[in-house]
Amino acid sequence: MKILIADDDPQLLRALRITLTAKGYEVLVARNGTEAVSIAAERRPDLYLLDLGMPELDGLEVIQAIRGWSDAPILVVSGRSGAGDKVDALDAGADDYVTKPFSVDELLARIRALSRRVPQGDAEPVVAFGDVSVDLAAKSVVRTGGGESVHVRLTPTEWQVLELLVRNAGRLVTRQMLLTSIWGSEHVTDTGYLRLYMSQLRKKLEPVPSEPRHLLTEAGMGYRLVLRPDGPASASLAEKG
Repeated sequence: MKILIADDDPQLLRALRITLTAKGYEVLVARNGTEAVSIAAERRPDLYLLDLGMPELDGLEVIQAIRGWSDAPILVVSGRSGAGDKVDALDAGADDYVTKPFSVDELLARIRALSRRVPQGDAEPVVAFGDVSVDLAAKSVVRTGGGESVHVRLTPTEWQVLELLVRNAGRLVTRQMLLTSIWGSEHVTDTGYLRLYMSQLRKKLEPVPSEPRHLLTEAGMGYRLVLRPDGPASASLAEKG
């Protein structure tokens, strides 16, 4: 099993890496939130151990980013002991919460419990917005109009941008999350990439590219995919049969 540990405490990272490796786990480490999202997107761990108080992206933002593409268990390991912090983490998508300092035996027991819940072969959703249908499993996009269905050709990078937005439909996806997930942490300030690819996606998927209804810009923050401009964003999300 592959576990990603994300924490800005180098001593804790080293101790957990040694302990979990000795127990037979494959361990990946990240020292900040941006690095955690980048490694998560590239290596797709089976389970996550995340601190909340990380630099660049905090733990809640990392959880939200991971939940855009993965149902893998997330165990928060944090020095924050307030009930509000625990509720926020669980609401964001975490599965369990351990407060520092913790017993190694307790942590290992929680990891074993969560590892029994690792998803196996879940069906990928088909998502529709406007006259567009996105099949995440087949990695295909179809537009329907005038009684005809036409496959839309996307470049690999256009697909990556769209997929991340689709998996977070209705939620803000920050520029930092998109840049880190697709191009890596070294490109986290290259916002011109996003403007270019969002413009291309709108030309291919929006009825009126200059007046987007679905691929929306959140000024100064990022982008949001709205499935139904006049209703809940989740209303058109259906599991593939």
